[in-house]
Amino acid sequence: MNGATFSNLEILVIGDIMLDRYLWGKVGRISPEAPVPIVKIERSSETLGGAGNVALNLACLGCKATIVGLYGPDSTAQSLRNLLSQKGIVDRLVQDDMRPTITKTRVMAQKQQMLRLDEESTHALTEGTADKVRAAISDALTTCQAVILSDYGKGLFASEDFVQEIIQTALRQGKPVLVDPKGADWRRYRSASGVTPNTAELEAVAGISLESS
Repeated sequence: MNGATFSNLEILVIGDIMLDRYLWGKVGRISPEAPVPIVKIERSSETLGGAGNVALNLACLGCKATIVGLYGPDSTAQSLRNLLSQKGIVDRLVQDDMRPTITKTRVMAQKQQMLRLDEESTHALTEGTADKVRAAISDALTTCQAVILSDYGKGLFASEDFVQEIIQTALRQGKPVLVDPKGADWRRYRSASGVTPNTAELEAVAGISLESS
């Protein structure tokens, strides 16, 4: 397919969006306080992670990408939403006051990752937040041609009933649903048009090693 073909597509991504933050530096010595390296930070960078990266890849292909996900009542949320705007991704995120914006901060030095700091909460949605997500999805479904569920196990898809509601609503409107799954229990994804696991995810569900089969 060429860019002109992709430009005619509008894809709705629903999932666990996160901010990937990188702190780049150099290690010059070991801390006198504990046997750990001291990283002198020289620069930082931020990019879209999780479901945000899925939407970004679609946008890079020329699709019109829309994303529905969650963010918290914190300053990180603005960084996340600014990145979506810069990349031309339609932002239909919903604020959840009960969780932080998911952030993965990686400390990089000597061409390797020294440390990762995770800020997240993985509890299921409250009914109030679920209603807001339903409304955002309902609005986005009116113009999209397909839906991708991008599950990173961070709480958005914790309820099987809620996942089924999303899938059935999209299918009734003639919108195919593709799932990027998480975990070994895929019952929540039943009736989806397709599931796209990586090798490790498929092995976990099948209970066998693909290399030995």
